[in-house]
Amino acid sequence: MAITAQDVNKLRQMTGAGMMDCKKALQEADGDFEQAVDILRKQGQKVAAKRADNAVSEGTVLVNISADGTKGQIIALACETEPVSNVEDFKNLAQSILDKAVADNISDKETLLSATLADGRTVTENIVDLVGKLGEKLEIVSYANVTADQVVSYIHSTGKLGVLVAFDGVNGADVTELGKDVAMQIAAMRPVAVDKDGVDAATVEREIAVGMEQARAEGKPEAMLEKIAQGKLGKFYKDNTLLNQEFVKDSSITIRQLLEKTAKGLTVKSFNRVSIGA
Repeated sequence: MAITAQDVNKLRQMTGAGMMDCKKALQEADGDFEQAVDILRKQGQKVAAKRADNAVSEGTVLVNISADGTKGQIIALACETEPVSNVEDFKNLAQSILDKAVADNISDKETLLSATLADGRTVTENIVDLVGKLGEKLEIVSYANVTADQVVSYIHSTGKLGVLVAFDGVNGADVTELGKDVAMQIAAMRPVAVDKDGVDAATVEREIAVGMEQARAEGKPEAMLEKIAQGKLGKFYKDNTLLNQEFVKDSSITIRQLLEKTAKGLTVKSFNRVSIGA
Protein backbone atom coordinates (compact mmCIF):
# COMPACT_ATOMS: atom_id res chain seq x y z
CA MET A 1 0.00 0.00 0.00
CA ALA A 2 1.05 3.61 -0.55
CA ILE A 3 2.67 5.25 2.45
CA THR A 4 1.74 8.92 2.75
CA ALA A 5 3.67 11.74 4.38
CA GLN A 6 0.86 11.96 6.95
CA ASP A 7 1.39 8.29 7.85
CA VAL A 8 5.11 8.83 8.29
CA ASN A 9 4.55 11.90 10.43
CA LYS A 10 2.00 10.06 12.58
CA LEU A 11 4.48 7.24 13.27
CA ARG A 12 7.20 9.78 13.96
CA GLN A 13 4.96 11.48 16.53
CA MET A 14 4.23 8.10 18.11
CA THR A 15 7.84 6.93 18.36
CA GLY A 16 10.16 9.91 17.95
CA ALA A 17 12.09 7.99 15.30
CA GLY A 18 13.53 9.67 12.20
CA MET A 19 11.41 10.27 9.11
CA MET A 20 13.26 7.79 6.89
CA ASP A 21 13.24 5.10 9.59
CA CYS A 22 9.49 5.60 10.02
CA LYS A 23 8.89 5.39 6.27
CA LYS A 24 10.94 2.17 5.96
CA ALA A 25 9.16 0.63 8.96
CA LEU A 26 5.72 1.44 7.51
CA GLN A 27 6.71 0.04 4.14
CA GLU A 28 7.98 -3.16 5.77
CA ALA A 29 4.77 -3.39 7.83
CA ASP A 30 2.50 -2.69 4.84
CA GLY A 31 1.11 0.36 6.62
CA ASP A 32 0.31 -1.42 9.91
CA PHE A 33 1.23 1.09 12.62
CA GLU A 34 1.51 -1.39 15.48
CA GLN A 35 3.78 -3.63 13.43
CA ALA A 36 5.81 -0.60 12.34
CA VAL A 37 6.32 0.40 16.00
CA ASP A 38 7.56 -3.14 16.75
CA ILE A 39 9.95 -2.93 13.81
CA LEU A 40 11.39 0.33 15.11
CA ARG A 41 11.78 -1.14 18.60
CA LYS A 42 13.57 -4.19 17.20
CA GLN A 43 15.81 -1.80 15.30
CA GLY A 44 16.71 -0.18 18.62
CA GLN A 45 17.49 -3.59 20.11
CA LYS A 46 19.77 -4.41 17.19
CA VAL A 47 21.65 -1.11 17.53
CA ALA A 48 21.93 -1.62 21.30
CA ALA A 49 23.37 -5.11 20.84
CA LYS A 50 25.80 -3.95 18.16
CA ARG A 51 27.12 -1.07 20.30
CA ALA A 52 27.03 -2.86 23.66
CA ASP A 53 30.81 -2.79 24.06
CA ASN A 54 31.24 0.87 23.08
CA ALA A 55 32.55 3.31 25.67
CA VAL A 56 30.22 5.97 27.03
CA SER A 57 32.14 9.10 28.01
CA GLU A 58 29.53 11.84 27.54
CA GLY A 59 26.09 12.45 29.02
CA THR A 60 24.41 14.22 31.89
CA VAL A 61 24.26 13.98 35.68
CA LEU A 62 21.03 15.12 37.36
CA VAL A 63 20.12 15.45 41.04
CA ASN A 64 16.99 16.04 43.08
CA ILE A 65 16.81 17.16 46.70
CA SER A 66 13.50 16.85 48.55
CA ALA A 67 11.74 20.00 49.77
CA ASP A 68 12.74 19.28 53.38
CA GLY A 69 16.34 18.56 52.37
CA THR A 70 16.43 15.09 53.91
CA LYS A 71 16.45 12.98 50.73
CA GLY A 72 18.45 13.12 47.54
CA GLN A 73 18.63 11.17 44.27
CA ILE A 74 21.37 11.35 41.67
CA ILE A 75 21.47 9.77 38.22
CA ALA A 76 24.01 9.65 35.41
CA LEU A 77 22.73 8.85 31.90
CA ALA A 78 25.67 8.37 29.55
CA CYS A 79 26.11 8.26 25.78
CA GLU A 80 29.01 8.02 23.36
CA THR A 81 29.34 11.57 21.99
CA GLU A 82 28.76 15.14 23.14
CA PRO A 83 26.28 16.04 20.36
CA VAL A 84 23.93 13.25 21.48
CA SER A 85 24.17 14.46 25.09
CA ASN A 86 22.73 17.79 23.90
CA VAL A 87 19.78 16.31 22.00
CA GLU A 88 16.44 17.23 23.61
CA ASP A 89 15.18 13.63 23.51
CA PHE A 90 18.23 12.53 25.48
CA LYS A 91 17.83 15.30 28.06
CA ASN A 92 14.10 14.66 28.36
CA LEU A 93 14.61 10.95 28.93
CA ALA A 94 17.20 11.60 31.64
CA GLN A 95 14.80 13.98 33.40
CA SER A 96 11.89 11.55 33.04
CA ILE A 97 13.94 8.77 34.61
CA LEU A 98 14.97 10.98 37.53
CA ASP A 99 11.37 12.13 38.01
CA LYS A 100 10.24 8.49 38.18
CA ALA A 101 12.95 7.69 40.69
CA VAL A 102 11.83 10.57 42.89
CA ALA A 103 8.10 9.87 42.56
CA ASP A 104 8.48 6.18 43.50
CA ASN A 105 11.42 6.66 45.89
CA ILE A 106 13.32 3.98 43.95
CA SER A 107 16.22 2.57 45.92
CA ASP A 108 18.59 1.10 43.31
CA LYS A 109 19.49 1.06 39.63
CA GLU A 110 18.08 -2.40 38.90
CA THR A 111 14.66 -1.41 40.23
CA LEU A 112 14.84 1.85 38.31
CA LEU A 113 15.55 0.10 35.01
CA SER A 114 12.40 -1.99 35.36
CA ALA A 115 10.21 0.94 36.46
CA THR A 116 7.42 2.04 34.10
CA LEU A 117 7.41 5.57 32.71
CA ALA A 118 4.38 7.62 31.67
CA ASP A 119 4.22 5.98 28.23
CA GLY A 120 3.64 2.56 29.80
CA ARG A 121 7.06 1.23 28.87
CA THR A 122 9.95 0.50 31.22
CA VAL A 123 13.03 2.68 31.58
CA THR A 124 15.06 -0.02 29.81
CA GLU A 125 12.62 -0.11 26.89
CA ASN A 126 12.73 3.68 26.57
CA ILE A 127 16.52 3.62 26.58
CA VAL A 128 16.65 0.92 23.90
CA ASP A 129 14.16 2.78 21.72
CA LEU A 130 16.21 5.96 21.95
CA VAL A 131 19.35 3.99 21.10
CA GLY A 132 17.63 3.00 17.85
CA LYS A 133 16.73 6.60 17.13
CA LEU A 134 20.07 8.20 18.02
CA GLY A 135 22.34 5.35 16.90
CA GLU A 136 24.49 5.40 20.04
CA LYS A 137 24.85 3.31 23.16
CA LEU A 138 22.98 4.85 26.11
CA GLU A 139 23.41 3.65 29.67
CA ILE A 140 22.52 4.60 33.23
CA VAL A 141 26.03 4.38 34.64
CA SER A 142 25.10 5.38 38.18
CA TYR A 143 22.10 5.95 40.43
CA ALA A 144 21.84 6.58 44.16
CA ASN A 145 19.09 7.42 46.64
CA VAL A 146 20.16 8.66 50.08
CA THR A 147 18.42 9.85 53.24
CA ALA A 148 19.94 11.80 56.15
CA ASP A 149 19.35 14.75 58.47
CA GLN A 150 20.29 16.94 55.49
CA VAL A 151 21.41 16.07 51.95
CA VAL A 152 23.33 18.60 49.85
CA SER A 153 24.17 18.33 46.15
CA TYR A 154 26.70 19.76 43.72
CA ILE A 155 26.81 19.56 39.92
CA HIS A 156 30.01 20.58 38.17
CA SER A 157 29.77 23.08 35.32
CA THR A 158 30.37 20.35 32.71
CA GLY A 159 27.17 18.60 33.80
CA LYS A 160 29.08 15.29 33.82
CA LEU A 161 30.08 15.24 37.49
CA GLY A 162 27.79 15.38 40.49
CA VAL A 163 27.98 14.79 44.23
CA LEU A 164 25.48 14.02 46.98
CA VAL A 165 26.58 14.48 50.59
CA ALA A 166 24.47 13.08 53.43
CA PHE A 167 24.95 14.81 56.81
CA ASP A 168 23.89 13.53 60.22
CA GLY A 169 24.03 15.36 63.53
CA VAL A 170 22.71 18.58 61.98
CA ASN A 171 20.71 19.41 65.13
CA GLY A 172 18.55 22.03 63.47
CA ALA A 173 21.39 23.87 61.72
CA ASP A 174 21.28 24.62 57.98
CA VAL A 175 24.45 23.16 56.50
CA THR A 176 23.68 24.01 52.88
CA GLU A 177 26.68 26.30 52.35
CA LEU A 178 29.04 24.03 54.26
CA GLY A 179 27.60 21.12 52.30
CA LYS A 180 28.44 22.79 49.00
CA ASP A 181 32.05 23.20 50.15
CA VAL A 182 32.27 19.56 51.23
CA ALA A 183 30.63 18.40 47.99
CA MET A 184 33.13 20.41 45.94
CA GLN A 185 35.93 18.89 48.03
CA ILE A 186 34.66 15.43 47.13
CA ALA A 187 34.39 16.36 43.45
CA ALA A 188 37.97 17.66 43.37
CA MET A 189 39.79 15.31 45.76
CA ARG A 190 38.03 11.99 45.02
CA PRO A 191 38.05 10.44 48.51
CA VAL A 192 37.52 6.68 48.57
CA ALA A 193 35.58 6.64 51.86
CA VAL A 194 34.20 8.92 54.57
CA ASP A 195 36.75 7.75 57.16
CA LYS A 196 39.48 5.15 57.44
CA ASP A 197 37.10 2.48 58.78
CA GLY A 198 35.19 2.76 55.50
CA VAL A 199 38.15 1.70 53.35
CA ASP A 200 37.71 -1.89 52.21
CA ALA A 201 40.12 -4.54 53.48
CA ALA A 202 41.50 -5.32 50.03
CA THR A 203 42.59 -1.71 49.56
CA VAL A 204 44.25 -1.64 53.00
CA GLU A 205 46.13 -4.87 52.27
CA ARG A 206 47.25 -3.54 48.90
CA GLU A 207 48.51 -0.26 50.39
CA ILE A 208 50.46 -2.13 53.09
CA ALA A 209 51.99 -4.46 50.52
CA VAL A 210 52.98 -1.53 48.27
CA GLY A 211 54.42 0.34 51.26
CA MET A 212 56.54 -2.63 52.27
CA GLU A 213 57.83 -3.11 48.73
CA GLN A 214 58.74 0.57 48.46
CA ALA A 215 60.59 0.45 51.77
CA ARG A 216 62.38 -2.74 50.74
CA ALA A 217 63.41 -1.14 47.43
CA GLU A 218 64.82 1.80 49.41
CA GLY A 219 67.02 -0.62 51.34
CA LYS A 220 65.23 -0.35 54.67
CA PRO A 221 65.83 -3.17 57.20
CA GLU A 222 63.37 -6.07 56.88
CA ALA A 223 62.36 -5.70 60.52
CA MET A 224 61.25 -2.10 59.85
CA LEU A 225 59.16 -2.74 56.75
CA GLU A 226 55.84 -3.31 58.53
CA LYS A 227 56.20 -0.18 60.64
CA ILE A 228 57.15 1.91 57.62
CA ALA A 229 54.20 0.51 55.64
CA GLN A 230 51.82 1.40 58.46
CA GLY A 231 53.14 4.97 58.33
CA LYS A 232 52.50 5.09 54.60
CA LEU A 233 49.00 3.71 55.23
CA GLY A 234 48.35 6.61 57.60
CA LYS A 235 49.36 9.00 54.83
CA PHE A 236 46.97 7.17 52.47
CA TYR A 237 44.11 7.68 54.94
CA LYS A 238 44.97 11.37 55.25
CA ASP A 239 44.97 11.88 51.50
CA ASN A 240 42.07 9.62 50.53
CA THR A 241 39.43 9.61 53.26
CA LEU A 242 37.13 12.61 53.39
CA LEU A 243 37.15 13.46 57.09
CA ASN A 244 40.95 13.27 57.24
CA GLN A 245 41.64 15.32 54.11
CA GLU A 246 42.86 18.90 54.39
CA PHE A 247 40.07 21.33 53.52
CA VAL A 248 40.91 22.70 50.06
CA LYS A 249 39.81 26.22 51.05
CA ASP A 250 41.85 26.21 54.27
CA SER A 251 44.68 23.68 54.49
CA SER A 252 45.17 24.42 58.19
CA ILE A 253 42.13 22.29 59.07
CA THR A 254 40.73 18.91 58.04
CA ILE A 255 37.18 18.27 56.92
CA ARG A 256 36.53 16.65 60.31
CA GLN A 257 37.65 19.85 62.06
CA LEU A 258 35.57 21.95 59.68
CA LEU A 259 32.46 19.98 60.62
CA GLU A 260 33.24 20.25 64.34
CA LYS A 261 33.62 24.01 64.03
CA THR A 262 30.24 24.27 62.31
CA ALA A 263 28.11 22.17 64.69
CA LYS A 264 28.97 19.82 67.53
CA GLY A 265 28.30 16.23 66.49
CA LEU A 266 27.97 17.08 62.80
CA THR A 267 29.34 14.38 60.53
CA VAL A 268 29.12 13.00 57.00
CA LYS A 269 26.99 9.87 56.92
CA SER A 270 27.82 9.05 53.30
CA PHE A 271 28.63 10.57 49.93
CA ASN A 272 28.12 9.66 46.28
CA ARG A 273 30.47 11.02 43.64
CA VAL A 274 29.06 10.31 40.17
CA SER A 275 31.14 11.00 37.07
CA ILE A 276 30.75 10.29 33.38
CA GLY A 277 33.97 9.81 31.43
CA ALA A 278 37.00 10.92 33.45
